[in-house]
Amino acid sequence: MSYPEPKYFGETGEITAATRPNGSPADILFDNGSADYLAKGAATGGEFGLYRWNMGPKKGGPGAHFHKTISESFYILEGTVTIYNGSEWAPASKGDFVYVPQGGLHGFRNDTDEPASMLLLFTPGAVREPYFEGLATLGEMTEEERAAFFIEHDNYWVEEA
Repeated sequence: MSYPEPKYFGETGEITAATRPNGSPADILFDNGSADYLAKGAATGGEFGLYRWNMGPKKGGPGAHFHKTISESFYILEGTVTIYNGSEWAPASKGDFVYVPQGGLHGFRNDTDEPASMLLLFTPGAVREPYFEGLATLGEMTEEERAAFFIEHDNYWVEEA
């Protein structure tokens, strides 16, 4: 494997770094949690999307599912997140990393009495923000609308093994 083809052809570099200071307000507030858009897929030219997912105690999350077009990685920042690895739900603690390639079964939740926080990395950088924002309206959708929403956002639900 070698380096990819260059995307920048200048000779001096450019001032293009983007910063999101710690303590910035959450981009989405959920019941018992929040999400921070650290690097949207559109901002990275579709190369990746990076999000901080913050869960309160006993916060549920997505059950077993997979993606056909994107990989998903988890890096635990604080607390313990229970992650489905395709065959069982296993605890992942601060500093643990989990990589799930396209087609890999996964899910996550916080089963503990303490808050938990993790980084979610999607590659390539699909535009995940409409998916995250649409989660709040799932209860208002018909079954058909909900099924179309999940397919549009590359989420395929399965029964756990």
